[in-house]
Amino acid sequence: MRILTCPGQLQRLEDALRRSLPASLPVLGAVMTVARGNPAAHQVLVDSWPDFAVVLTRLHPEELADPGDFYANQLTAFYHEEGAWRAVLGNPEAVDWSRAFQMQGMQDGVHEAVSEVAAAKGLRVKVYRYRAMLSPEPPRSRAQIPAGLRLAPLSPSHVPLLNATWSFGGTGRSRRFLEGLVRALPSACILDPRGRPLSWSLVDPLGCLSHGYTVSAWRGRGLTGLVLAALGRELHARGFPLYCGVLPCNAPSLRALHAAGFLPQPGTFYMLLSTPK
Repeated sequence: MRILTCPGQLQRLEDALRRSLPASLPVLGAVMTVARGNPAAHQVLVDSWPDFAVVLTRLHPEELADPGDFYANQLTAFYHEEGAWRAVLGNPEAVDWSRAFQMQGMQDGVHEAVSEVAAAKGLRVKVYRYRAMLSPEPPRSRAQIPAGLRLAPLSPSHVPLLNATWSFGGTGRSRRFLEGLVRALPSACILDPRGRPLSWSLVDPLGCLSHGYTVSAWRGRGLTGLVLAALGRELHARGFPLYCGVLPCNAPSLRALHAAGFLPQPGTFYMLLSTPK
């Protein structure tokens, strides 16, 4: 595997991945984050260059302090040849199966190959299937910010609330991960007069909208659209595709995203969690 660090190579790879949208969404977002300052300390690997069959992004190995931390240890994959993808999964220099990780991708072969390799190693993989939603234009919102409220980025002081309301939260690892996102990557929220978040969304190292949430007392008032519009303008200005994954059963989130101009994408957005024994 070859690690790409040259800005020209990353730009060439970004252009190639754009031609494979939407299947390349998670990898494209990760590559763009690396190319634009790499605030999350990730790496971009290819099996060959310039004619690649597989792209793998991952957290830099030096950042893997906790072998059980699948929050921080994020990988994405995109491939042209499934055989080459399976070869990468069998390469310990590319994928460290002794550590917990999450892998995201939008090709069925990503899911099948990871599950089969994990089973052969006696490892557990939990599969989450999301619907990918993409906004082709900066999100729109017809709502106005209610009197007394204001739009702002999230701050580290808000992390305990984020951790308590996130479906994957509630642990020390999730708290550290969320704090890293808030400190390093774009976010937006609506604050009440006391500075408490009422509605928010973050961006993760894959350029994906993450942990969108509105407190129950303020739902149905258009706050989600205001947050998405603010965050979307920033991401679109930097050239990022604005996308997220939503569980198919999460009707309220799907309605809010549709109202903001997001469109469902073909295929399944997989998140695969591998945890060693």
